Amino acid sequence: MSEKQLMQAAWYEQQGAAQEVIQYGEMPIPQPGAGEVKVKIFASGVNPSDTKVRSGWGGITQSFDRIIPHQDGAGVIESVGEGVSTDRIGERVWLYEAQQGRPFGTAAEYVVVPSQQAVKLPDNTSFLEGACLGVPAMTAHRAVFADGSVEGKTILVTGGAGAVGNYAVQWAKWGGATVITTVSREEQAKIAQAAGADYIINYKTEDVVAGIREITDRKRGINRIVDVNFSQNLVVADAVLRTNSTVAMYAANPDDAPALPILSLMMRNINLRTILVYTMPLEAKQAAIGDITKALETGALHHNIARSFPLSEVATAHDLQDSGQAIGKVIIDLA
Repeated sequence: MSEKQLMQAAWYEQQGAAQEVIQYGEMPIPQPGAGEVKVKIFASGVNPSDTKVRSGWGGITQSFDRIIPHQDGAGVIESVGEGVSTDRIGERVWLYEAQQGRPFGTAAEYVVVPSQQAVKLPDNTSFLEGACLGVPAMTAHRAVFADGSVEGKTILVTGGAGAVGNYAVQWAKWGGATVITTVSREEQAKIAQAAGADYIINYKTEDVVAGIREITDRKRGINRIVDVNFSQNLVVADAVLRTNSTVAMYAANPDDAPALPILSLMMRNINLRTILVYTMPLEAKQAAIGDITKALETGALHHNIARSFPLSEVATAHDLQDSGQAIGKVIIDLA
């Protein structure tokens, strides 16, 4: 097989610890089928869902014999399949759900995806920044806007320095809301502030409920909560949510089974919304993509990269993601 037919890639063939199962080497370059595009990858984004599948977290099973991980990425379209305009060749794009229902994701020099999952990347956005989008930005968009406009509303974003939380703060401000967020460390507070948060509460050193009540000048003044840990934050939510408000939760652990204060929530008509980007409605994905494009083009959306690694260090990147110490998105730089 000639050199041009091979690419560098990272993959695993069994689940387990990153350093034990992730391999690095050459694989055949994939070719696009009908409705698909082949993308030369310049940056690949690591998400918690990528490392959870690799580790078998919560009993997740491996769907394919060999998996090139990572759903998110950015690069340039090099070729197209039948039914896709050749005008797309040479287009800078960001990718989402590249490995959803497929064995091969973006942790390689090339990937093939359905054409609609390769979204034009504005010239003012780098490939590294483009690889930050996908899961975090789309999840955050849904969490903020699933229940309509946030203009004039007060929103609590828990974990405002996290990959999703940071975008949620930005989306809420973009939509005209007042944003309160929680953090646990000073460096997180700086990141949340840079994202536009109006108020920042350190939940390790401050009383979150008391702080929110002081900010809102009422016992319950929050219209919506974007929540990274509903089980842990349930008491806070019950104490600060006003009538006809919503909690949008986007993360959970296998053993999460909180005892809900049903009557208290029911009396105020509180809506509990769960969000998983991979299964959210198509129209929600399209709405997120449309707003991401607008926000990128106007420079309104900013990206928090925790650290970047070369392709040969995907296992180390996974370890950092799994450590919980990464503030922002972990990126594989293939440029």
